[in-house]
Amino acid sequence: MRSHEAGALHGQAGHRGPAWLHHPDDVNQLVEHLWSRNAAKADGVLTVAGESAPELAEEFGTPLYVVDEDDFRHRARAFRDAFSGADVFYAGKAFLCVAAARWVAEEGLNLDVCTGGELAVALKAEFPPARIAFHGNNKSEAELRRAIEIGVGRIIVDSFDEIDRLASIVTELGVTAKVMVRVTAGVEAHTHEYISTSHEDQKFGFSIAGGQALEAVRRITSATGLQLCGLHSHIGSQIFVTDGFEVAARRVLRLHAEVERELGVTMPDLDLGGGFGIAYTTQDDPRAPEDLAREITKIVDDECHALEIGVPKLSIEPGRAIVGPSTFTLYTVGTTKEVALDGGASRRYVAVDGGMSDNIRAALYSADYSATLASRTSEAPGILSRVVGKHCESGDVVVKDEYLPADLGPGDLLAVPGTGAYCRSLASNYNHVPRPAVVAVRAGEARVVVRRETEDDLLALDVV
Repeated sequence: MRSHEAGALHGQAGHRGPAWLHHPDDVNQLVEHLWSRNAAKADGVLTVAGESAPELAEEFGTPLYVVDEDDFRHRARAFRDAFSGADVFYAGKAFLCVAAARWVAEEGLNLDVCTGGELAVALKAEFPPARIAFHGNNKSEAELRRAIEIGVGRIIVDSFDEIDRLASIVTELGVTAKVMVRVTAGVEAHTHEYISTSHEDQKFGFSIAGGQALEAVRRITSATGLQLCGLHSHIGSQIFVTDGFEVAARRVLRLHAEVERELGVTMPDLDLGGGFGIAYTTQDDPRAPEDLAREITKIVDDECHALEIGVPKLSIEPGRAIVGPSTFTLYTVGTTKEVALDGGASRRYVAVDGGMSDNIRAALYSADYSATLASRTSEAPGILSRVVGKHCESGDVVVKDEYLPADLGPGDLLAVPGTGAYCRSLASNYNHVPRPAVVAVRAGEARVVVRRETEDDLLALDVV
């Protein structure tokens, strides 16, 4: 890839698009597996659970995150049922608001949080503290104290400093805290470097190979008031295959067996993380929860049998796989332009009224997305287009490559699927742009679950 001063997104010669992107037979059709269960098109107009995109745009404005609530709940139940007998933890970092936390609780899932802010949302939603896991590589003393005081179900320990903080707090409060040790298994997950979390050279967890994990176990078991529940491993995110889990489970369970045999400590739980992938484009082929559950459960059972140890209770963290496909972002097109490329070719740029402030993943991870015209039928041919935002950055790209109608123009609505995870969570006020609202749609009714920011919100923190 040749270098480009504006970044890798602009260094691709690709005016024909990536190899996996094919010209559609009908540019108006939805690629169904990219969308939520209740999304459809009628006469070119995108609808979700009985609400049309133009109606949503008129009532709530754009940009707009639109959540198919039934789809969210269905995916939560699918993982709960597939991993029957295991604890399934919803990833608060993917997307969290009070309404979503309540959906998670009502569908019988647990919740993992990684900051005091996420914990505050869970408490506002009256989420049962015993079903909360508290993650994070640098939890403050205040965060740990609050988690212990409200009785969170488990704290995933990530450093020796944290063990010392916890020991001090539980001694002061005269209570016991349940903890798990996060270990790095040395597994290179097949995902982006920034979301691969179990190789050795990164900030999370204790190394198994380096002996840190066993030392962490020793310190916890010798501390008064810390109850060791088990080991926690997470190999990354947006993962489609289970071979990495097989390697990780083997290494983590060997440590589990060593702890039980040499230290005489029984650990009832094992958390293998998750981070299962979703379909952002036609190149992605996500696994069904039933398939993932069958394969991962067999991996754990087989390894425990080989090590001659009891099978601990499994915990799993589906990550983006619940909320990601349940949501799309709705934009209004503002401008289009043709840009000349080398060799006489050109690229069409479609600018929308959002961008990297509501979805930074393309800029941050080089993430790929799809898009569709959401407000009408087009008879025009599909041409290769790049959807960009309104921000003052060359890297402000929402969809790098997509075939969109040649007559797409100002005022048209454009919808981008698969934006439920890490889009609102990573949203910013770059260029002082207010963050969009989040609307949940169910049975023909739409309601705001996170309101749109206003200019007053942007100015509220200024001290004049």
